[in-house]
Amino acid sequence: MTTHLAAISLAKGEPFKLQPRPTPKPGPGELLIEVKSVALNPADCHMRDQGLFIPSYPTIIGFDFSGLVLDVGENVPVDEGMGPIFQPGITRVAAYSASVWKSCDPDYGVFQERCLVPWQQAMPLSNEGISWNQAATLPVAIQVPLSAWDMMGISRIGEATASSSCAFVTDTNGETQDHQSQKREALLIWGASSSVGTMGVQTARLLCDDPNSSFAAVYATAGAANQKYVATLGADCVFDYKDPSVVDSIVSAARKDGLVIRYCFLAMGQLALCQAVLKAFLGDGQGVEERNAKIGSAPIIPPDVEDVDGVETIFVMPSWEEGERLAQFQYWLGTWGRENLTNGTIRPSPEPRVVGKGLGAINGGLDVLFQGVSCAKLVVEVSE
Repeated sequence: MTTHLAAISLAKGEPFKLQPRPTPKPGPGELLIEVKSVALNPADCHMRDQGLFIPSYPTIIGFDFSGLVLDVGENVPVDEGMGPIFQPGITRVAAYSASVWKSCDPDYGVFQERCLVPWQQAMPLSNEGISWNQAATLPVAIQVPLSAWDMMGISRIGEATASSSCAFVTDTNGETQDHQSQKREALLIWGASSSVGTMGVQTARLLCDDPNSSFAAVYATAGAANQKYVATLGADCVFDYKDPSVVDSIVSAARKDGLVIRYCFLAMGQLALCQAVLKAFLGDGQGVEERNAKIGSAPIIPPDVEDVDGVETIFVMPSWEEGERLAQFQYWLGTWGRENLTNGTIRPSPEPRVVGKGLGAINGGLDVLFQGVSCAKLVVEVSE
């Protein structure tokens, strides 16, 4: 029996223990991946320390990773023009764990040397210039903001139409018309120096560049030390979230630019401040059709959050229905992510920060993450 090493979670609140376990075979629609690098996420801390999502122990957790395809199950699709998409021993991938949707079955956790993943949740890497560490930072970073746009009802890039997504403006005769050239909205990314925040800026930039969208600008918040970096990713205006007058500054800037803000992606930070910004534009006129404002929140929404009339807050998660979820990931990673990574319109962000080598470094890496990091993605190198 073939075995491999794994960082196993034996009980809630306990550090992982390194133990060998049997190497699984991929089932229909699955890939067996040799894990090269894992990226650490706040959810990993919550799962290790609080048992979030875990129905029973022992288990193996983790979300973000990169690796090499070792084996392919039945019903994995083939690209007829180029041969197999996933070739054992050849295809490099960045992938998103299916563990949470598999009741934390240990075979699907990524904190081990071998794991299973549905092919839809693996993104083939055609760019050899992307390292294992950089690739590991991509899956969650791409999924979360793209999921936020979907859940808030924003048309996907290339799918918007002038009649459905562009702003409605009032002409001098008082008649309402839609104009493809009239872009009257700004997208707000709060916490833009976090991993999902930096990718949120990049995805928002592409939404603004879509000629049929209603979005004209990307506004973002970040600490003073990271504002220039966030601007290089495509933010038009970057505000210091520590500034006591940050809400007024954002609202004033948008009004000066002739824009309204009705959509916000909260990557991290204070939900109340996002609500305050969007509330300022409710009933604001500005020639844009009236509709509720929406916040897509990456952090779990606190149960005691104060509701704001006209501002809806949505917790960002992939679908729990398997067919729908796999279709979502196939688009987010296999289509959007793969195409934009290949043509250079997105890049891994922020830069990975290696906190150790080998599975034994994961516990310490999560402890570092729990203390807080800024504009860095913590990565553990599992194998060469």
